[in-house]
Amino acid sequence: MPAPTHTRSHRPAADGVEIRLPWWAVALPAVAFAALLLMILSPGQAQAATTDPALGQLIERTFQLLFR
Repeated sequence: MPAPTHTRSHRPAADGVEIRLPWWAVALPAVAFAALLLMILSPGQAQAATTDPALGQLIERTFQLLFR
């Protein structure tokens, strides 16, 4: 039994269909990449975040009350 053959070719469509991306579909990944690259290249400028210990205590007590 012969293998089925495809009659379609793998050429681009000739009907003029055009795929267009909105500007933000290109800009947002580019900006995200640049931001991540800057963070990798300058890790010495990073500082630890100082938070109020009361917030941590509040979250801990909330979990204690919920999961007794």
